[in-house]
Amino acid sequence: AMRIERACADAWPAQVDEPLGGWRLRAAGGFTGRANSALALDDPGLPLPDALAAVCDFAHQHAIPPMLQAVQNSPVERELPRFGWRPCDDHAAGNDVAVLLGPAVPPDAVPAATPGTGPADHRVEVLAEPTTGWWELTVGRTLPTAAERAVLTGGGPVGYGVTTGPAGTRAAVRGAVADDLLLVARLAVHPEYRRKGLARALMAAIGTWGGRHVAEACVLQVSADNAAALALYERLGFREHHRYRYWAPCEDRTR
Repeated sequence: AMRIERACADAWPAQVDEPLGGWRLRAAGGFTGRANSALALDDPGLPLPDALAAVCDFAHQHAIPPMLQAVQNSPVERELPRFGWRPCDDHAAGNDVAVLLGPAVPPDAVPAATPGTGPADHRVEVLAEPTTGWWELTVGRTLPTAAERAVLTGGGPVGYGVTTGPAGTRAAVRGAVADDLLLVARLAVHPEYRRKGLARALMAAIGTWGGRHVAEACVLQVSADNAAALALYERLGFREHHRYRYWAPCEDRTR
């Protein structure tokens, strides 16, 4: 789990990323929990209460709420309630996250053509730079914030998969390779083009791109209550490797 979490952190880079022993203190203007939490892996090099205080101090310096990302049932997570920290069960994207591991290129990833669609509907380009249509489908705007741009264009190598038609971008995905692992994220399909096999086509294309960049396996981070996504990825050969949660202090005593 530690190797996968470190690779995911490298493939989803925060604007600020500082070591605290084996932990990583991260901030990115509040854009995503992954980029604005302390990744609690291994030994922080301090007694746990002091490490947690350092997490809070760092968060205050960067104007974000103190938050910790911990692997479920890890030694660190089991200790957190004792020091007044609680799971962030109100986290907007869900606080029970399944980390899935699968083949870099999913077998049989592209289905037979859906009636009413042609081969062009499933043609995915993987680009070195995001297009305005990719931004619009991914973050809801053609112009990203500085934090969004830093996270989504940082790390590397990074590929941006898009499927376009006369009306614009139909589907988009981001892939980034770190430590021979391909992290796939921000898979989005325009509502008018869902249930036509585009998600499978995106996974095939970004997986093929990752394979060209020496990725040996693919990693996905999916909310554990997203049954539709989990079912899709299971069909593509993915299996749950571990889970993580976010934690916050019940009372922030460092302010």
